[in-house]
Amino acid sequence: MTDSVVAELIDLLALERLEDNLFRGQSRDIGTKYVFGGQVLGQALSAAQKTVPVERVVHSLHAFFLRAGDIEHPIVYDVDRTRDGKSFSVRRVTAIQHGQPIFVFAASFQEPEPGAEHQLSMPEVPMPEDLPPPEPLDPEFLARLPAKLQRWVTRGGPFEFRHVYPRDEFKPSKRPPFQQVWFRLPERIDDTPALHRSLLAYASDFHLIGTTTFPHGISYYQPNVQMASLDHVLWFHRPFRVDEWLLYSCDSPSASGARGLARGLIYDRGGRLVASTAQEGLIRVVEGG
Repeated sequence: MTDSVVAELIDLLALERLEDNLFRGQSRDIGTKYVFGGQVLGQALSAAQKTVPVERVVHSLHAFFLRAGDIEHPIVYDVDRTRDGKSFSVRRVTAIQHGQPIFVFAASFQEPEPGAEHQLSMPEVPMPEDLPPPEPLDPEFLARLPAKLQRWVTRGGPFEFRHVYPRDEFKPSKRPPFQQVWFRLPERIDDTPALHRSLLAYASDFHLIGTTTFPHGISYYQPNVQMASLDHVLWFHRPFRVDEWLLYSCDSPSASGARGLARGLIYDRGGRLVASTAQEGLIRVVEGG
């Protein structure tokens, strides 16, 4: 892991401003067939944050994935300044590629104010330093995988992940739809809270919908399994840093109609609930695939 990988992700989320409400972002090939959904989430949030007074903080975002993104071409983000009230602002963002919307997004921002507080407790799990990093794949097995899948499973991504209960994604066994994953950026980055929120939006698309496959003994890596994010919701509760360990506690309450629903709670290592997520995704098993 090098800090250049982290810097590359930060640069990916920075965006080029074309006009007051129009931004352009590049794509990064991480081995997925299409643009990674977390990239579009993070870039859309970055675009929205650039049009809101700095004292207003995003507290919720709701997004729909409409079309697969082309890794080889940039994405344009068109921001609609829907409302600026006394305490809240709302922004709607449309991501456009090849002249068509591929993603729509709405986010609400609030000026911080005091109020009642409570939260669900963090699950009792080992700390990240007590968990081993993932084992590298056997080189002979890796050589038999398609080239794009090889790039995905061997990627030197910017985030470090440690699974509390790892499973073999190539030979998945059936198990209940729960998982906990510690994650962080391994390099210290700028203190800007807006940057940390965009990075969390990016990371929140990892592992979440995969939880829906656990009871069925299938995974994204299998050639007869088609999976795609349909929507994504993220609520921000408390301040955090993505360059410090965060716990992603995910569950899936339901799967039906070739769709699966997953939910996630994100805690810092001190047990503070910093964000919550939900996502529905397509899960299709193709006969003879």
